[in-house]
Amino acid sequence: QVRLVESGGGLVQAGGSLRLSCAASGTIFGSGTMGWYRQGPGKQRELVATISSGGTTNYADSVKGRFTISRDNAWNTVYLQMNSLKPEDTAVYYCNYNNFGPNYWGQGTQVTVSS
Repeated sequence: QVRLVESGGGLVQAGGSLRLSCAASGTIFGSGTMGWYRQGPGKQRELVATISSGGTTNYADSVKGRFTISRDNAWNTVYLQMNSLKPEDTAVYYCNYNNFGPNYWGQGTQVTVSS
């Protein structure tokens, strides 16, 4: 059973930084894609960033240059370093795992950016 647990959310001033962590278990080592998605108030869930088993990263245009996704070598923790945060980054952030099958999701962690 895949389990994803996010942590690191909180309240931060605009221009500040946060680092989110996703502790993963039950994933297949060296296979699949990990990612971060977010859902802001009154908005649909959207892609933020992904990282493949080979280390290839992709970012939404809205966060490119500000956010960085990374993972540890054991593939059991994925991070999202968020810099230069803006109020529009306020959302619940969800960790995601996919390996050519169903999507698995964490419970989410709240990020609130004040102006």
